[in-house]
Amino acid sequence: MELKNDWLTVNRGVLPRLLQWVNLRPEESERTWMMFAFYTTVSVGLRWAEDSTVALFLDEYGTDLLPWMYIASAGLGAGLVFLYSWLQKIFPLRRVIVAIAPCMVMPLVLLVLLHWGTHVSYLAVISIFLLRLWVDALYVVNDLNTSIVANQLFNIREIKRTYPLVSSGLLIADVISGFSLPWLVQFAKLNNVILIGCVMILLGSGILFYLTHHYRAAFPETPQKLIPEEQASRQRFVKSPLKDYVWQLFAFVGLLQVIGLLIDFQYLRELQSNLDDRELASFLGLFGGMLGLCELLTQWFISSRLIERMGVFFTATLLPITVGFLLPAVLIFLNLVPAMQSQSFFWGLIILKFCDELLRYTFVMSSGPVLYQPIPEAIRSRMQTLSGGNAEAIATGLTGLVIFATLFLGGRFVPVSLQKWVLVGETMVVAGACLKVVWELRSRYVELLVLSVARGNLSAANVGLRFFKQGVVKALGENGSEADKRSCIELLAQIDSPGAAEVLAPLLVKLPPDLQCQSLEVMLVGGANPAYLPAIRPLLEQPEATTPEVFALALRYVWLAEPNPNLSLLEEYLHPRQNSLIRATAAALVLRQGTPMQKVAATKTMRRMLTHKQEWERVNGVRALREAIYLQALRVHIPNLLQDESLRVRCAVLEMIAATHSEEYYSALIAALYYKSTRSTAMLALVRLENEALEMLLQVATNIYKPEVVRMYAWRTIGQISTQEAMESLWQNLETSWGTTRDHILRSLLKIHKQPGIAGLVDRFYESRVENLIKQELGFLGEIYAAYIDFKTIDPLGYDQLSQRILTVSELMQRALVELELDVKERLLLLLKLLYSPDKMQAAAFNLRSQSGVNLARGLEILEHTVTSPSKCLLLNILDNRSQQEKLQHLIEAKVVVYENMLISDRLHKLLLLSNLLSDWCLACCFHFAQITRIRLTSAEILAALRHPTGFVREAAIAYLNMVSHRLLLEILPQLQDDPHPLVAAQVKDLLKKSHEWASDPRLL
Repeated sequence: MELKNDWLTVNRGVLPRLLQWVNLRPEESERTWMMFAFYTTVSVGLRWAEDSTVALFLDEYGTDLLPWMYIASAGLGAGLVFLYSWLQKIFPLRRVIVAIAPCMVMPLVLLVLLHWGTHVSYLAVISIFLLRLWVDALYVVNDLNTSIVANQLFNIREIKRTYPLVSSGLLIADVISGFSLPWLVQFAKLNNVILIGCVMILLGSGILFYLTHHYRAAFPETPQKLIPEEQASRQRFVKSPLKDYVWQLFAFVGLLQVIGLLIDFQYLRELQSNLDDRELASFLGLFGGMLGLCELLTQWFISSRLIERMGVFFTATLLPITVGFLLPAVLIFLNLVPAMQSQSFFWGLIILKFCDELLRYTFVMSSGPVLYQPIPEAIRSRMQTLSGGNAEAIATGLTGLVIFATLFLGGRFVPVSLQKWVLVGETMVVAGACLKVVWELRSRYVELLVLSVARGNLSAANVGLRFFKQGVVKALGENGSEADKRSCIELLAQIDSPGAAEVLAPLLVKLPPDLQCQSLEVMLVGGANPAYLPAIRPLLEQPEATTPEVFALALRYVWLAEPNPNLSLLEEYLHPRQNSLIRATAAALVLRQGTPMQKVAATKTMRRMLTHKQEWERVNGVRALREAIYLQALRVHIPNLLQDESLRVRCAVLEMIAATHSEEYYSALIAALYYKSTRSTAMLALVRLENEALEMLLQVATNIYKPEVVRMYAWRTIGQISTQEAMESLWQNLETSWGTTRDHILRSLLKIHKQPGIAGLVDRFYESRVENLIKQELGFLGEIYAAYIDFKTIDPLGYDQLSQRILTVSELMQRALVELELDVKERLLLLLKLLYSPDKMQAAAFNLRSQSGVNLARGLEILEHTVTSPSKCLLLNILDNRSQQEKLQHLIEAKVVVYENMLISDRLHKLLLLSNLLSDWCLACCFHFAQITRIRLTSAEILAALRHPTGFVREAAIAYLNMVSHRLLLEILPQLQDDPHPLVAAQVKDLLKKSHEWASDPRLL
């Protein structure tokens, strides 16, 4: 039956198209529309109240008292912010954000009633001042409330799409209130308009109550003062970076507020000097309405897409750049136009105010909540309150003082014609400072996202060596746990192995025996140095006070460091009464440097130890042979020792083979990789051989018929060989391999990448190779998505009685493709780790593997600010939680893959052409599906599967062949009788029994 996929031509409906236009996803729509309704309703009420109080204020006071208004607003705003923060500490967050707006409206109503009912002139004047002041405070609290609710409801990626739409509620409010206010003031006094605005604010609070109740799981029920101890410890961990980031956010919000107030003051002063109170209210309304329409179009169709594509920091710079460069340019241009010279400043400020409001309430407002996402969730809302609210309040007060000082000093020392330009210059300076703060914020943003995932690792790159050595000396000299001191020595050996003796030698006599052994081993790795002999000889002078292990290591160090050692002194240690470890060490040293007669005696001693009945005698004898330059007559014992019943002996022999470079026994090292008990020892031994072992390891690693686990450890071993040849062989095989083999090679390359001293592993040459590999993987993903969609459209009823079995196998096939997609995504992250900071990529990968939408969004955000690849946008869409159809559409648009409608049989054939890319289970599912749907496969496809190294793939191919042709199966079965896989062997045995029936009835063939 022919099955075609026509999903790309299906009508998606009105609602999905609408969501696509506003860059919104279906799962986000309900929360977004409810937030939009709440914010719009409250903002309409606030706009009516603001424009009415502005008109009352300017009619009563003019602009002379505006600086005092800014100063008073700063004090009130700071007080309310601290109150808001304090409430979050003692009450659950949901209760605070629902109750704050109604509580703020009540004083506003009382002030309106006071202004309305009083007949005392000074009370009326004060009430107007307080009305204007309280409306400003309402704006501060409402903006904080909205951004905190958004940060609780949406993750870091969702906010970029949803908050531009939510914040457009303010723009809708501008349009509604702007065009309705001139009509309202014709039928109602300004006091009545303010009361109507209060009713709208209360209505919006009711919507917020329903929203927070419906999504109450997004809001913590525990007050912040009851934060668990483990969360507090995480906060302390990021305290220093978080402190810097919050201060920079504080500065950014404050400087934006200063820019807005400086422009607002100059704008209102010009309006007040040209219009009366009713004309002013009407102009403000019409200006707000027209501005709102422009803002609305920008916010709905441009803002979220620009933020997603260019990032929050690009959009955050648009306002200061525009103010810094547009302000002087507009004023200069208008002054050059003869007809506009008399009104140039007036219209210049209107244009600037328009641009400021347009950018502030679209791009900047949409970016704001995203900047708080790196802050830990437990303290995010409080930090947002303190840094955002306080910054605006303090900036408002400082701006008032600056304006007051500018007017006072400018009136005395600046000519009248230049007084207006002083504030213009101040605005430009503040815009420049704001740009610098945004640049600093960007560098801290990703760092804080990464720190919120992992605590990082200590490495040679971030440790001051001199101070670290001082710390080791102090740690080893103080009273502390032996485990901590052992870790210090291990880290010292890793960071500075050649210089470890300088630190450890003076401390040897003070350390316990176990640490003495560890220290001497580290010193021997760095090379025996005669300068440290005075510190080691005391260990040999008191044998009774020294353990055999320490004595043997000290003996070896002294005799290797001595320029002209007296080997006759070693002969007394060959006596049987000596401890076996000391005896073996002395014999190995004599074999290394002694006379022929001394070597004969040492050989007899070693032979007795290697054939001794006691395990430790044999172990110590083999270990001592690692130091011998020539094994001489002792080689004959190695085959027996490799078969020794003791695991310790066998492991010691493997170490000895590598240490003495005994080439005839290298095969034993490869054989040891097959067994779990000897694998780690074999790997260390092969790494010690470096390039000598490279060819042997590659033969194992590239042989698909070797066990998968052995191949994996072979690649890992190559990755630990820190030579250029090993690394180049990994790169060459990386480009020619696919699937799990590519995974193993990538992890091996990353091991090399992490080694101290290897900087810049991926230069431009390697970078281009990785980019090509990423494109290959993306192309393969396109084939996976196309196959998934095709198999999902199968109608099993077309196959009559087999419909249920077809449906089951089809679901198995889809599941295998989904698992294959996960493998490719993991491989893409491994490739990115080669190009970018391992710490950042590790943090991103950790989050992307999470089932939590919040963590997934955090991982994508880290990638967005780390990856600079041309495929970045495509990678973000692929790694995001989108449907296969959407991901395939992105790949098609990027011209990575070409999608064509295919018959399901053709799609299956195309998958089998990529059999080397498929997982074993996916390949087996292809044959099971072909069997159940009776799709004809080529002989080449069948034979390739019959030779596959995985048993269940061969089993699937045999089952398919049993359905297609008994005659061909009869020819192949005898060759499959000795198959090593029990599943295949049992299947072949059963088919051989049935072959007698086929032979007796030719029709069955």
